Amino acid sequence: MQFVQLELSEPILRALATEGYSVATPVQAQAIPHALKGRDVLGCAQTGTGKTAAFALPILHRFSSTPRAAGSAKRARALILCPTRELASQIAESFRAYGANLHVRQTLVFGGVNQNPQVSSLCRGTDVIVATPGRLLDLMNQGHVDLSGIEVLVLDEADRMLDMGFINDIRRVTAKIPKNRQTMLFSATIPREIRQLADTLLRDPATIQVAPVAATADGIEQSVYFVDKGNKAALLAHLVQSLPMFRTIVFTRTKHGADRVVRHLHASGIRSEAIHGNKSQNARERALSNFRSNKIPVLVATDIASRGIDVDGITHVVNYDISGEPETYIHRIGRTARAGAKGAAISLCAPDEVTDLKAIERLIRRSIPVKTDQPTYARKAATVGGATHGSHPQERSSHAPRQPHAPRPRPHAHATDGANKPGLGAGTRQGTTPRPQPRHPILGKAPRHSGGGRSRPTARRGW
Repeated sequence: MQFVQLELSEPILRALATEGYSVATPVQAQAIPHALKGRDVLGCAQTGTGKTAAFALPILHRFSSTPRAAGSAKRARALILCPTRELASQIAESFRAYGANLHVRQTLVFGGVNQNPQVSSLCRGTDVIVATPGRLLDLMNQGHVDLSGIEVLVLDEADRMLDMGFINDIRRVTAKIPKNRQTMLFSATIPREIRQLADTLLRDPATIQVAPVAATADGIEQSVYFVDKGNKAALLAHLVQSLPMFRTIVFTRTKHGADRVVRHLHASGIRSEAIHGNKSQNARERALSNFRSNKIPVLVATDIASRGIDVDGITHVVNYDISGEPETYIHRIGRTARAGAKGAAISLCAPDEVTDLKAIERLIRRSIPVKTDQPTYARKAATVGGATHGSHPQERSSHAPRQPHAPRPRPHAHATDGANKPGLGAGTRQGTTPRPQPRHPILGKAPRHSGGGRSRPTARRGW
């Protein structure tokens, strides 16, 4: 659908033409007509689908066609809440671009920086407040924010705000906004908590859903490597150097895990930086700037910190840690293969992550091809009392000599989790010496031999 068919005001259409936009995305084509009529909107749409314009354009149209209420010259008319500073900055930039011919005043409100410039902007008067919930509530408690004139409320990436613990802040903020308002809520997923929030904030909403979470882009080549957790860093460095990976995002579960990956990459001579919640705003912005300008080929990120990052030309996405939420896999790999481009998504799966991988495959309704071109790992695991210390029980040096006369290891009552499951191996009795075995070149573990009553691994997964 063409934007000119959506009955937007002429100044907005001119701004869109200046930006080079003429065709609305599916989420825009579905949401904008409802929003222009003043209806509440509940939108399920992923990052990168164009949902910012889906709420920004109707708001700007309202500004151009409906005058302010008398005596409200300084009060904001629209409030957009989002989870991160990065996303808030991008939303504000969109309002500037689309409202270039409307002289719209806006204020960015987020934490991690001095609040004085934000307070000054609010005092001068504003039309749009784009804010993260925590800092906004802080300024409200100080008496710097007047939300009595809000006509439109937008919650963007509501599921991420839920993950970050902002739901109670959101409820406190919305309690100060007039009930006679238009509300639009956008979320990549609609878990039960978000549905409950929507029920309390929205009135007879138009529900739209674009790019179902189970769909992955056709241009993404997906693959998985089965690898012991202790060898993931070596495999990642090998892949970055051998493929090569020109612009790559690596996802980890935790902030500390992201920092560890960066240290391992640096040790291999690979430039990289991490972005997560423990980083200062300046450090995050510097990392993003270096990534966009190709000063670093690898950006390591946690899921929450990565939301709102809009970087073109990402060639690879690496799931260093498999997410426990299958939907998150879709969001992660959607960073590549945008706008018709090609890309690759690579997952590094440790034995304890196989269940998560299977859940992902059920969601996307396909098996992810297994890659076997792994390097030879020289990592040696320390042993204490015959059991692997600090690593998976099967993690042994690929260079360990075979000792045919050593006693065969027997199961130990205190073996690590899963030690008695088929394919995961077992610990050894206290005081016995395990027989080092050659590692499988694909699975990184000892091959099975007949006899002994042990079950054989599955043909495909090998764990």
